[in-house]
Amino acid sequence: MMHRRTKIIVTLGPATDDEQVMASLIDAGIDLVRLNFSHGSIQEHKRRVEMVRRISAEKSYNVGILGDLQGAKLRIGRFIDNKITLQAGDKFNLDAELDLESGTQEVVGFTYKGLINDVSVGDVLLLDDGRIALEVWAIEGKVIQTTVLIGGDLSSNKGMNRKGGGLSAACITQKDIEDISYVHELDLDYIAVSFLKSASDIQQVRKLLKDHDSDVSIVAKIETTEAIEHIDEILECSEAIMIARGDLGVEIGDAEVPGVQKKLIHKAQKTNCLAITATQMMESMVHSPIPTRAEVSDVANAVLDGTDAVMLSGETAVGEYPVEVVKAMSRICRASEVQEAQRHTRRSEIKCERVDEGIAMATMYLANHLNVAAIAALTESGSTPLWMSRISSTIPIYALTRHIKTARRVTLYRGVFPAPMNFLGKTHAQVNHAAVRVLQNCHEVEDNDLVILTKGDLMGVDGGTNALKVLRVGHLTEEENDPEHIHTDDH
Repeated sequence: MMHRRTKIIVTLGPATDDEQVMASLIDAGIDLVRLNFSHGSIQEHKRRVEMVRRISAEKSYNVGILGDLQGAKLRIGRFIDNKITLQAGDKFNLDAELDLESGTQEVVGFTYKGLINDVSVGDVLLLDDGRIALEVWAIEGKVIQTTVLIGGDLSSNKGMNRKGGGLSAACITQKDIEDISYVHELDLDYIAVSFLKSASDIQQVRKLLKDHDSDVSIVAKIETTEAIEHIDEILECSEAIMIARGDLGVEIGDAEVPGVQKKLIHKAQKTNCLAITATQMMESMVHSPIPTRAEVSDVANAVLDGTDAVMLSGETAVGEYPVEVVKAMSRICRASEVQEAQRHTRRSEIKCERVDEGIAMATMYLANHLNVAAIAALTESGSTPLWMSRISSTIPIYALTRHIKTARRVTLYRGVFPAPMNFLGKTHAQVNHAAVRVLQNCHEVEDNDLVILTKGDLMGVDGGTNALKVLRVGHLTEEENDPEHIHTDDH
């Protein structure tokens, strides 16, 4: 079986609210879904989560759920006619005191009132992901007076950045705090923090989550100049990063994004952090059933860079072809993975600090130098398969776990696939057989195939992996083949 190792995240929205569409998306192989808290009510998000959980359970398929906080996204207000058209050379004002519903051809309000103190004459403000560019030529009271450098259609509520970044808006807003309070109800596996600037923003979210008795994994969205400057400390305190290329490109310049993307993915690999590549990956497929050649190359390059996941936004949330775009992205990922070069990581140079980490690294070395068909990692928290996933390999890694939350968490790990298995109360010989049977049931191995199994002497203990065993399918001991004592799934 040829697995797709790169994971696919789809954003939910009106286009995915049909149950048949959701079932087709799961059949197409999505790994996680994203709830965009910038749009929709909590009730809408709850309804979508319930549908995903129900349909995926019916299909015995694990799907992770990522909640994406809105953050301090600077937005203009609304226009009375919903849209205006600006021409290069036009004068256009941004008024901090104007009602947010009263925008006209000459002026519009905006959400972040502190912008008045953050900008200076000569600054360039970029609207709608850089499609509109305004140069500040005067600041009078609460009004920022600008000249249009790049014109075009401008509709209500579009995002706004200062070229080069440096805005002082706080990362965590009151809306974010309210949305975090629903983490348990929404049954999230990951939560993404938007427009963060330093590790302290991650720590603030971690504390808010702890206040709600949640240990959900945190994704740091890298989309500001400050986040790039503090990337090492952000990687150390996050479970994953998302390279949010839209706003990032506005701040650092679009030409810089490809190189930064590669560096970020490489840094993430070295620090056991997951990496998600996002924004406009297949945007033409919002209205087209096929991608452009440039989009194919963009997805392929992210895969070749070693990203753990690629993400779809408007393509699935509001697009006309949500299922087709997932199938197209999956094809591109698979084809790119065939050509993927071996990635070198710090693991060949730096000593492991933990026994279970050392077992994971030894497993990958052996798997890549022996004709192994599959790897089975008994895991409580998912740490062992995470470490394994940092080493490039075409060999599928199965995270065998008794915890549904762990099974959903590993859906983001590159090359790792969850499988339920309750191994408590069994002898080591019985566990060996049960693990092999899981792989057989997944149509992963045949008789005489070699399998590597990792586990701990004290099974059921987090961080207890201390053993590596090579098994040959169909050549287990008599005890290992005793079916009366073996149950692979007690759920």
